[in-house]
Amino acid sequence: MKPGIPPMDLGRREGLPQEIARKLIDYVLSGEVAPGSRMPSERQLALELGVGRSAVREALKSLGLLGLVEVRQGDGTYLRKPDSELLPQVIEWGLLLGEPRTLDLVDARQHLEITVTRLAAERRDKEDLVRLRAGMAAMRKKGEAEAFIDGDIAFHMAVAQAAKNGVLYDVLNSIRSLLKVWITRAISEAGETTTSYKEHVPIFEAIRDGRAADAAEAMGLHMQSATARLRRSIEADST
Repeated sequence: MKPGIPPMDLGRREGLPQEIARKLIDYVLSGEVAPGSRMPSERQLALELGVGRSAVREALKSLGLLGLVEVRQGDGTYLRKPDSELLPQVIEWGLLLGEPRTLDLVDARQHLEITVTRLAAERRDKEDLVRLRAGMAAMRKKGEAEAFIDGDIAFHMAVAQAAKNGVLYDVLNSIRSLLKVWITRAISEAGETTTSYKEHVPIFEAIRDGRAADAAEAMGLHMQSATARLRRSIEADST
């Protein structure tokens, strides 16, 4: 491993995995590891930092949740191409505080989506419905996971736009890159897209028909299901 990651200051109050994650972010941004290349092993990182492998594993899990690295079972950890939209948000949202804080943000997103969906059903106009239909159409394409994910994100952003509240829209838009990471993981865990698509149908229909309570309920059910898939993906990384 190239020099560049100084040993940990074990006297810091911040949790060890969180501090390791921050140091790894600095290492990634230093350019010492090219996008797509293999990161040093857990053992190498532990030796370099002077910490235990379990703490390194937790830190890498946090970076995986943020979409910065990809853990390939039996093959090591690889650096993904940094997303220009995501990296500023890593700092702004303070997401490198471990898995619990990331899951707190997932939970907060659920409640925000429900509120936004209720407002969308009350305030949508013809242009909003065009955008929502486009998202649904993209999700309907068979065998195209990437198109489905892009359509899924487009649908949720169209719902936020239909709510006609700039603050709520900006909050969701600021974590747009994270939504892609989470949706990708959830779809990968499910192994199919049909279930997720079917969960979106009653959301769209309720918004289209102006049924606010039904729209909020349908979004709540979708968020519960999607979050369960994401959690299973996270748990699989721990085994």
